[in-house]
Amino acid sequence: MKCPYCEFDESKVIDSRPTDEGHVIRRRRECTKCKNRFTTYEKIEEIPLIVVKKDGTRESYNRPKLINGLIRACEKRPVSIEMIERMIDEVERSLHNDLEREIPSKRIGELIMEKLKLLDEVAYVRFASVYRQFKDLNTFVDELTKLLDEKKIK
Repeated sequence: MKCPYCEFDESKVIDSRPTDEGHVIRRRRECTKCKNRFTTYEKIEEIPLIVVKKDGTRESYNRPKLINGLIRACEKRPVSIEMIERMIDEVERSLHNDLEREIPSKRIGELIMEKLKLLDEVAYVRFASVYRQFKDLNTFVDELTKLLDEKKIK
């Protein structure tokens, strides 16, 4: 690691500690030449995900876009931003575990809806109405009927 002060190539680690719930390691280093100290962060390099949309176009996975959509679906519901972020973390872990670099948007939407259905049914229906592009009232009623039937089975 190059020293940011004198650009010498060697430094020693003085202290290491986990941050960001153990996903990042913070290291205090000391340059072996000028003795100045500096901090570095180490984290796992993640493979960027590419989302394949319904029309076949591809775009980079955009976490803030997903968060914004879920915030709208959960508006005025008892769902905190922490719950939304935890849900997205779980979905992202699942996507990375699949080891696929290109993910169909349908897969992401289905994973989100699975989690959202367990978290808040009203938010689920709101998200589903946009995601599945409900065309009319009958489509909306069909989704509600499925949801109610699932509830009866449990």
